[in-house]
Amino acid sequence: RAHDTLPLRRDSTSDHSSGDTDSNSDSASSSGIGPLTTRLIEEEESPGSNNNEANNVTLIGSPSDGRTNQGEGIMTATNGNHTKEVPTTTTNETPTNAMFPVDAVALANLANDRTVSAMASLLRNAAEGLSSVQVSDEGTDDIEAVTFSHNKELENCANALEDKDNDNNKDNNKPTTKATSKEQAAELLTSTVLKSDPTHGLPQDSKAIEDRRAYFGSNTIEEKEFDSFLQLMWDAVQDFVLIMLIVLGVLSIIIETTIGNEKDHCSTCWIEGAAILTSVCIVVLVTAGIDYVKQGAFVRLTRALDEKNIKVITRGGVQLEVTDAEIVVGDILSVNSHALASIPADCVLLGPCSAGLKMDESSLTGESKLVSKAPGDVILSGTNLIEGSGKMVVIAVGVNSVAGKIKARVYADGTGIEGSGKMVVIAVGVNSVAGKIKARVYADGTGNDIDEKEESPLTQKLEVIASQIGIAGTVAAVISFVAMSFLGLYLKQGDYQNLVDYFIVAITVLAVAVPEGLPLAVTLALAFSSNKMMSDQNLVKHLDACETMGCATTICTDKTGTLTANRMTARSLYIAKQDYTPDSSSSLGGYLRTTARLAEGLIKLLTETISIDTMDESTLTMGNPTECALLNLVKDLGADFQQIRDSTKGRSSAGVLAKDLDKGKQVNFSSARKMMSWVIPLDDNGGFRVYSKGASEVLLQRCTQIQCKDNAVESIEEHKEEVNTAIDVYAKRGMRTLALAYRDVSGPASEFDATSSTMKNADGSPALEIETQMTFLALVGIEDPLRAEVPDAIEKCYRAGIDVRMVTGDSPNTAVSIAAQAGIVRKEHFLNDDAPMVAENLRPNVMMEGKEFRKRVYRTMEDGTQEFNQTAFDEIWPHLRVLARSSPDDKLTLAHGLNQSTLFENKVKCKELLSEHNITIFPDRQVIAMTGDGTNDAPALKRADIGFAMGIAGTQIAKDAADIILLDDNFASIVTAAKWGRNVYASIQKFLQFQLTVNIAAVVVALTGAFYKQISPLAAIQLLWVNLLMDSLASLALASEPPVDELLERPPVNRSQHMITERMIFNMVGQASYQICVIMVLLFTGPDWFGFEAGDIVEKDDSKYEGYVGENSEHYTMIFNAFVWMQLFNEINSRHLHGEVNVFKGMFNNPLFCGILFVTAILQFIFAQYGSHYIHVHEHGLKGEYWMWCLIFGAASLPVQQVINLIYAQYKAHGYKPWRKRKRNRLANGSFRELNVRSAP
Repeated sequence: RAHDTLPLRRDSTSDHSSGDTDSNSDSASSSGIGPLTTRLIEEEESPGSNNNEANNVTLIGSPSDGRTNQGEGIMTATNGNHTKEVPTTTTNETPTNAMFPVDAVALANLANDRTVSAMASLLRNAAEGLSSVQVSDEGTDDIEAVTFSHNKELENCANALEDKDNDNNKDNNKPTTKATSKEQAAELLTSTVLKSDPTHGLPQDSKAIEDRRAYFGSNTIEEKEFDSFLQLMWDAVQDFVLIMLIVLGVLSIIIETTIGNEKDHCSTCWIEGAAILTSVCIVVLVTAGIDYVKQGAFVRLTRALDEKNIKVITRGGVQLEVTDAEIVVGDILSVNSHALASIPADCVLLGPCSAGLKMDESSLTGESKLVSKAPGDVILSGTNLIEGSGKMVVIAVGVNSVAGKIKARVYADGTGIEGSGKMVVIAVGVNSVAGKIKARVYADGTGNDIDEKEESPLTQKLEVIASQIGIAGTVAAVISFVAMSFLGLYLKQGDYQNLVDYFIVAITVLAVAVPEGLPLAVTLALAFSSNKMMSDQNLVKHLDACETMGCATTICTDKTGTLTANRMTARSLYIAKQDYTPDSSSSLGGYLRTTARLAEGLIKLLTETISIDTMDESTLTMGNPTECALLNLVKDLGADFQQIRDSTKGRSSAGVLAKDLDKGKQVNFSSARKMMSWVIPLDDNGGFRVYSKGASEVLLQRCTQIQCKDNAVESIEEHKEEVNTAIDVYAKRGMRTLALAYRDVSGPASEFDATSSTMKNADGSPALEIETQMTFLALVGIEDPLRAEVPDAIEKCYRAGIDVRMVTGDSPNTAVSIAAQAGIVRKEHFLNDDAPMVAENLRPNVMMEGKEFRKRVYRTMEDGTQEFNQTAFDEIWPHLRVLARSSPDDKLTLAHGLNQSTLFENKVKCKELLSEHNITIFPDRQVIAMTGDGTNDAPALKRADIGFAMGIAGTQIAKDAADIILLDDNFASIVTAAKWGRNVYASIQKFLQFQLTVNIAAVVVALTGAFYKQISPLAAIQLLWVNLLMDSLASLALASEPPVDELLERPPVNRSQHMITERMIFNMVGQASYQICVIMVLLFTGPDWFGFEAGDIVEKDDSKYEGYVGENSEHYTMIFNAFVWMQLFNEINSRHLHGEVNVFKGMFNNPLFCGILFVTAILQFIFAQYGSHYIHVHEHGLKGEYWMWCLIFGAASLPVQQVINLIYAQYKAHGYKPWRKRKRNRLANGSFRELNVRSAP
């Protein structure tokens, strides 16, 4: 029964198809299955449509021309031999749940069971559901007749499925009938049940789409809820030191306010304990706040990645690119193994599709064996298309899908490898398999990435530093407590209540000694860099990838789209033994038609070959860039590629010819074959024609004839040299060469899979027989210009000590031409500087083809298996700059070999490479950055230390495997990432240099006070303020330093090199020594110089005397103030690590740093002048002259740094032990006295 909200209009072909309708209906009835009666009818039929269609009942959510869902219409219904027009009325007020005969649960059950009986059960339930749909009174009898037709079709198809399933269980020799039933079931599911159209898809009506989303669910998984701020605070307070400080703060308050007689109580002594607790609260709030912000940053990153996850669907007869979240049940999804292989929702495969469609379901089942799929089969979300192409109808989305349910518990994304196809979406979001997986992940909170990489170099170094500092801080704290206890209690017979003070000081020493702000500084530096990198076209998925990129020693990059602009244009054509190359102002197609006047027969053959032998997903502006260039050539030649496809039997998937699509065969492109073919039937003689395109050298060896003018052909043997010359000429111009060929064959279609006994594919496997003995049609030269910014970026890489290696599938001469233009290969790489920059003139191993590369780096074992030979690889990689005609496996081999190479340990070999070839080997393990865009690149991206996926041309699987996504697919952005990565490392070094200077000075001062007076001149609350200041504000200030170009003038960071360099040690020890000297002078001579009373006398606890009032001294207040101001001025010094004279360089270009420095200075003024007992400073602050001296002591840190620079320069100039050098010099000059001294016993 038709639904009254669905506008139904009469098909323009219905009045002309009665004859064919009768015959087709009889044929369908004889098989027990009614004709397909539901399909989308366009307002105007396409030119290639056939008017002899019997199945023409229209049942859609909205008209394809975009009109509103109101008004009247005509529905044509076919029931057996009877065709009737049914008037209907429509309205927008009908409830959504009356639109479809099944719900999301029923479709999800089909996806779960995936059996023929499950499909039959769904169709039977749908037939019952149609009977319950409410319609208006007008035309009820006629609509009931149509409903009866629909019900009958669904029931007949369900019965046929069950009958054939039972028959095939008994007799396995009847697969064809069963397959036909399944295909018809898929069509009925799409058109009648889901009210979509296998060809045109859903109408482009936003309200209808939202209605489907509301009824069947959205293709999203509910995001994991944020941890609340209170939860993050609780996590932050679990730190051991913070717990100790909380305990001590509470004990301090209790002891000061309760122990002893009431007259002994100090009215303000509780303030210090309260201040300690306040400091702890501040630390906890800051830590929790940063963690909270990180949660938001992760969500933004996830959403940014989701926006890059593009799929192709058909709506209103137009192919659209949408994100996974935009897919709804009933959408027609087109997929292929090249770029659209990851299935986003549970689907049912529609027919006809390319033969040999195979799925990888290992992400769900764990079974690595590929699963063949036929029309009517369920395709699960989260699985990957490996071979073939097709279209599918979506049946379950989100948590209703199989993967969605699994993802609800544990995260696992599917990836695809080869093939293409079109599907109708049946489950999306949490209804799909992948959606269920994600939903469970978020429910259980176990969504961490399972594939854990080796810890980053920065993490490894920070662990070493944290361990060393932790041990030193613990030792200092223990020494402090023992010394104060022994001197205060044993020698001076002090009160045991002082143990609390001693303990507080000891814990404070530990808190100050350990740079608790280091994790904060690392997080801030990484987060700051990743956010800035986003604006520089680098989407960072893993924060540690930022700093790992700073250690990169090798970049293995693709050519197309990365080094080049990815604007593929056909610029030259060799056809009929003649070269056609127009000037740059003319298009190739226009030149061939007007100037060259290429024969119409050749133009027709050329346009047919290109139009037929390209993927459905490729159009003039969308799809594979190479195919887009070819299709634009077809357009320029005056042909319509889509019309050619739709009018070709065995190639058309639309109109009346769609039923013959299975008579053709698509042989998909693969890296193993380096070619693609499409076989179509020929009506005139019953044979077939094979159209092929592929790598020029591959197709050329498969051709025995060459196309000439006037449709004549000749033997190609006499012309092979001419063709090879054309290939070389195009390649030397930097063009990618692509050959086109065809072959007419006779014989049954069953022989399509026969293999040749003599011809081999590129990987050595047997070639298909139909792809041999072909006729060479044309050679196309496709130009992809080099990006203007690439040469400069590569020059920066070489100056930064980063090798660049190009990995491409192009021919050697094309690859070398582009590499020479980019600056990857230079004059020193050629045998003769004056010779042409072509492959044959390169030095050994600078350029290799993939086949030769594999042969040399793999050895065959006795059992026939291949084993990687690291020794052979180490002989090649120092020289290698270009890897041509490579496969994705070559990328993986290259990443693995470089990563495992220990050539740097062979000092003799390294010295030989330097002296003979001027090749410098980095003195540590190689850190590899790898770019990739294809599905097969994913393993190499995973294996590399840093994987870069292309944001525009990259497949979703490549993006899933990568660490960083290049949003603009530009090599220059990789260099930017390297600069930011080095900046992260430098920012953390700056913070360490600053923080450890504070720690050294503070610990020494605290220990001196402990030994000398049993009281630290820096109170616990003051040290906590300094620590908080350094941890939070200084880490943010130094982490916000932008990168400078000088970072790329230095070599990569050595993995084995300690993070604290020799220069940093000089800076830290020098500044800490100056600060300690100032504090010691103020501590011991300050009262005499400045005329105030000594702090240890003023702050002595005399509470046992009547009238005692606790007081803080000006002496210790001045020490505290001077100490902090020395840190603030040293923060400016710490911005530089290499002894730069102008420490202010670039400071005013960083407003965040200046702002933080200003705020810190204001806070210190407030605390020192007005902090009173809260900060343990003098009640009335400091006098003006004391402030002047504090600022002078602080500012003196700047000239002190210049003195340190001079000392370090002298130290480096004369070596570690200049006295030993002088002794050796005197011995060399023949000093008799020195000889006697040395020979004395």
